[in-house]
Amino acid sequence: MSDLPSALILAGSRQGAQDPVALAEGVAHKALVEVAGVPLLARVYAALRAAGVERIAVAADAPDVVALAQALGAELVPPESGPSGSVERGFALLGAPMLVTTADHALLQPEWVEQFVADSPTQADVTVLLARRDVVESAVPDTRRTWLRFADGQWSGCNLFLLATPAAGGAIATWREVEANRKRPWRIAARLGPRVLWDYARGKLTLGAAIARLGRRIGIDAAAVPARNGLAAVDVDKVDDLVLVRELVTRAKPMG
Repeated sequence: MSDLPSALILAGSRQGAQDPVALAEGVAHKALVEVAGVPLLARVYAALRAAGVERIAVAADAPDVVALAQALGAELVPPESGPSGSVERGFALLGAPMLVTTADHALLQPEWVEQFVADSPTQADVTVLLARRDVVESAVPDTRRTWLRFADGQWSGCNLFLLATPAAGGAIATWREVEANRKRPWRIAARLGPRVLWDYARGKLTLGAAIARLGRRIGIDAAAVPARNGLAAVDVDKVDDLVLVRELVTRAKPMG
């Protein structure tokens, strides 16, 4: 793809519990936590704008986050109880092609957005950015991630997705299932049927093949895009992640 799409930033509230990062920082929502004096949501918004994304929506319900999104110039999407529901609402508003990322993607760089879109296969309805373990650990050895183990290595999600065509809308329910089981990849493989599960159990299933087969199973073309920079896998899920991100931002030169 060559044209940069619109984008949705997920910044909804957790159900039933306050986010530990927000609690530690004494703010109402994690999206308001500051890194180098800039709220996380504002950092992500700025990266998307610098990449040339002109239309950006934020799925948010916390009043202070809504106010910040409006001050930034973003459109608003009322969030659902889970990310997939919010994505569905955002997709109804923005249409295809639409990028999806999260407000805690603190290190997001314009170059990563541009590269992801450029590297996405032109025929794909949905693409997902993932980083291989050696790439991540080369960039930041002291991060702790959840790894998806496949025949071509161990992978970590990068909180960046592209819903490239209208057909992607039909994949959101299945994507919700994949999201729910991201720490249990054998369940994702099982969704594809016994033959694929057997390939996964024998260590014969590559990540790209798993995603492609999942796409075919639900009637779309889906693809994985390898991240060029391992820092793309770093987000702010825990207080330790925030400490790491602040250290990286403080000492790093611009990251590409």
